[in-house]
Amino acid sequence: MQNLRRISQGIFLLIFLFLFLQTESKGHDELGYPVKIFLDFDPLIFLTTLFSAHAVAGAFYFSLIIIILTIIFGKVFCGWICPLGTLNNMIGYLRKKSINEASRDWYRLKYYILIFLIVSSLFTLQLVGIMDPLSLLIRSFSVSVFPLFNYSIRTVFDILYDLNIRGLVDISESLYSILKKSVLSFQQPFYYQSVFIGILFFLVLGLNLVERMFWCRYLCPLGALLGILSRYSLLKRSVSEGCTSCEACASVCQGNAAPDKRENWRNTECFYCWNCDDICPQNAVSFGFATKRAAAAMDLGRRRVIVSMLSGVGAVPLLRTEPLSRTSFSNPKLIRPPGSLEEKEFLKRCVKCGECMKVCITNGLQPTLLEAGLEGIWSPLLIPKIGYCEYRCTLCGQVCPTGAIKKLAIKEKVKVKIGLAMIDKGRCLPYAHATPCIVCEEVCPTPKKAIWFENAKVKDREGSEIVIKQPRVDLDLCIGCGICETKCPVVDMPAIYVTSIGESRSKKNQLLLS
Repeated sequence: MQNLRRISQGIFLLIFLFLFLQTESKGHDELGYPVKIFLDFDPLIFLTTLFSAHAVAGAFYFSLIIIILTIIFGKVFCGWICPLGTLNNMIGYLRKKSINEASRDWYRLKYYILIFLIVSSLFTLQLVGIMDPLSLLIRSFSVSVFPLFNYSIRTVFDILYDLNIRGLVDISESLYSILKKSVLSFQQPFYYQSVFIGILFFLVLGLNLVERMFWCRYLCPLGALLGILSRYSLLKRSVSEGCTSCEACASVCQGNAAPDKRENWRNTECFYCWNCDDICPQNAVSFGFATKRAAAAMDLGRRRVIVSMLSGVGAVPLLRTEPLSRTSFSNPKLIRPPGSLEEKEFLKRCVKCGECMKVCITNGLQPTLLEAGLEGIWSPLLIPKIGYCEYRCTLCGQVCPTGAIKKLAIKEKVKVKIGLAMIDKGRCLPYAHATPCIVCEEVCPTPKKAIWFENAKVKDREGSEIVIKQPRVDLDLCIGCGICETKCPVVDMPAIYVTSIGESRSKKNQLLLS
């Protein structure tokens, strides 16, 4: 069973990595694989999105399959499927366990985290993406690990190319070509907060050097939810009278479920890894289906549960007593992807998974820090100076698992305004320096250009009168895609820039009264 479990973990990890690599444009506006399927099967995201937004995407009903599997087989998702659990398990083998080392009795902590997240979601505060293992893993890979991997590989091959050693260059270029077609991104991605998010991720993995499966045992809210469901599982663990209390099972238990306690073992913590069955010298441990419910130790402490609930309630006004929560206030820099719901509804659904950032063709979608307040941390915003919103791209809506970004057809998407372009006449070359420049009009993607020119007579330094084209923005045609800001030749602070005003999703954040 141990070998079967390892094979299962390896297969699901490879599937996860394959789907992650497929989360990018392949030259057309359709993704060929269900790249967000792991998130679709996440019951914690399903539950909190249902509570916070009172609606869920249809695909989330796949999570009922995980719920049913848990009720039948116990926490098999944690022990056999979860890719983050597999990575924790792999890192945990780097640490040698000392003799007579006692495990920590902190397993209740993840239940308090779960209670906090569920209660806050009941009051429309969606924070689950910060701690959900699948969201955490995808976000960390998208924003930090994968860019680091790309940069490292490209640097190595650049060095080999610069060495210009005959034969070695040919081999390296052939290998590099294969990697570009398989695992490397089309272009090197760059993200704000990549270091910060990467440190948090490697900290989660590093905790395994403190204690194996530290995250899974003590911090994972999804594991806590599945633990509660596994309390009623049909697959039971039983210990026969042949048990000699040698405690061999406790030394290999992945979930810190106290299997040596016989009837007092914590079945809510069991990963059903079967290690205790494999190692038992007396063959006293067995697993089988039974209708009799085994008693599960779920003494969380009434006071601590109440504190967790009150913390979830108190977090709502704490995070929303800031100017961003006022209906009359809009952050001009908070440019959301096309198809995004109105801001309050968007925050109720967005789980900060980073799928939309990973799939963005131009690398323009970046994780927020405080632009949307603490409630919206790591949600996506477009930074046109880094990359624009491709006119005929709808990939971000295709990968969003919760419907925070609606899936739009091309005909719908090209009509959606995510902001408006503004011209800084003090920096624009035709206005400020009487220097011809038509870049913004040239790159404007709308069929009828949203940027047009007005011929103006100006004088140069010698007093000679010249006619120059000065750009203007058509408020009705501009969709705020940001390509004009990206391509503006005034590179430090572009002379044309996009703000969120005029966005289709908001009736308040408008430049002109209707």
